Amino acid sequence: MAQLGVQLYRETFSCSICLELLKDPVTVPCGHSYCRGCIKTHWDAEEHNGLSTNSCPQCRQSFDSRPVLVKNTMLADLVEQLKKTGVQASPADHCYAGPEDVACDFCTGRKRKTLKSCLQCVASYCETHLQPHYGLPVFKKHKLVEPSKNLQENLCPRHDEVMKMFCRTDQQSICYLCSMDEHKGHDTVSAAAERTERQRELEGSRLNIRQRITDAEKDVKVLQQEVKAIDGSADKAVEHSEKTFAQMIRLIQRTSSDVKQQLRDQQDTDVSRVRDLQEKLEQEIAELKRRDAELKTLAQHDDHNMFLQNYHSLSALSESTSSIDIERPPRCNENVTEAVSEAREKLQDVLTKISSTLSQVDVSLTHPEPRTREDFLRYARDITLDPNTAHRLLYLSEGNRRAERKRKALAYPDHPDRFTKLQLVMSEQGLTGRCYWEVKWLASAIQVTVAYKNVGETLFAFTDKAWSLQFFENRYQFFHNKVITSFPGPQSNRIGVYLDHSAGVLAFYDVSETLTMTLLHRAQATFTEPLHAMVELCWGIGGTAEFIKLK
Repeated sequence: MAQLGVQLYRETFSCSICLELLKDPVTVPCGHSYCRGCIKTHWDAEEHNGLSTNSCPQCRQSFDSRPVLVKNTMLADLVEQLKKTGVQASPADHCYAGPEDVACDFCTGRKRKTLKSCLQCVASYCETHLQPHYGLPVFKKHKLVEPSKNLQENLCPRHDEVMKMFCRTDQQSICYLCSMDEHKGHDTVSAAAERTERQRELEGSRLNIRQRITDAEKDVKVLQQEVKAIDGSADKAVEHSEKTFAQMIRLIQRTSSDVKQQLRDQQDTDVSRVRDLQEKLEQEIAELKRRDAELKTLAQHDDHNMFLQNYHSLSALSESTSSIDIERPPRCNENVTEAVSEAREKLQDVLTKISSTLSQVDVSLTHPEPRTREDFLRYARDITLDPNTAHRLLYLSEGNRRAERKRKALAYPDHPDRFTKLQLVMSEQGLTGRCYWEVKWLASAIQVTVAYKNVGETLFAFTDKAWSLQFFENRYQFFHNKVITSFPGPQSNRIGVYLDHSAGVLAFYDVSETLTMTLLHRAQATFTEPLHAMVELCWGIGGTAEFIKLK
């Protein structure tokens, strides 16, 4: 209860302007009391703003002349007694305006935070000074908004009046004096009416954005399903390949073991046969050496009769084993070696084919191609032309977006990128991702091209580095890599180009005066580097081509 009483005292004996305990309190004719300095400052501010109402800040009662301020001695005595009891009128620090807050325009001294800003008064009010806007009928039509530091922007810089009107002719906010002065005769409406109209457009834009969000979310789900399908397919392929390679490895290991065993068995058989032959031959050699020694001894015997008697018994030799046909080991080993080498080469061919198949798989995700003009404009790209590439007969203007063919060569400096044979100019930007741009042209013939930076000056019909659409004699021709495709089509002097670099899609469209888009030609390719937009003004002096600013 004591705290409640203190709070009541604090509110009763506080100045509603400075929110402090009254200092030198005075009472104005309507009965409200203020610090003498605060009410004088308030009235001085009103006079400075061209107001001579001398009104009460709380009840807004105005006085014909500034009242004479007489000290309220009773309030002064009460305030002095309150000060002796230690009562303070200051609110908590969080009620005061900081550097980032909007300060109340009517607080003197330390200012409190703004609760609402009034667009009609072009002023901001704290909770205390805002009360008249809630209680007095005169303020009922005032528009209160969240605290704003930019209220002065609602005042006409010329007439210092609140700008309550909008000039549709000049697309700017004005005051009612402007509508009778420099904007007289213009299409003017109230700011509220224009806001209502723009609000409808805003809702339409939001509806379009929400629809695009919905479409994009659907595309995201499709891509998520695509990722899931890719993951599942890859997992199955990995599992199958691991299982197959494991089976192949086991088969190779088992075959290797069998071949090794068979080779060793064959080795043992062949070695055994050869050693048997070797043993027979070694025995024969020993027998022959013994007979040779006997014959040598006989040859050296001096007794002729003894020599002749023994000669017949020693000279008869047993049949020689040297005539045995010693067969070489069969060529089984060489045949096996050749077979294994051949199997290795075939396996290498199979593995190379598998790797090649994997490298050729296109795993890029294709994006849905735009269907409406709004879809195309989502990928609108500003194109500017590179002056260092412009042929000397081409004059660039409109921020290097427009090229015009002149009769005489221009004094462009030499540059390694400059085209000198064909009347060409190339964009500064290298294009990747998804892009859309439009070329508006006025000439007897034009060639709209998309090409690599290093395309050179060869005729585009004979290179694989450029994709070119030409209009001449009421027919279109598409050039690429020695292939020329001719076809009729609408002609409205405006061509749209859509590029999806990663998907390899390039499409040319005729854009009518009503912005209806008609597909002229669509090409599918594999782009290996950034592309550049190009135009060639083939014939006729004064022909122009301009890359339209779509955003």
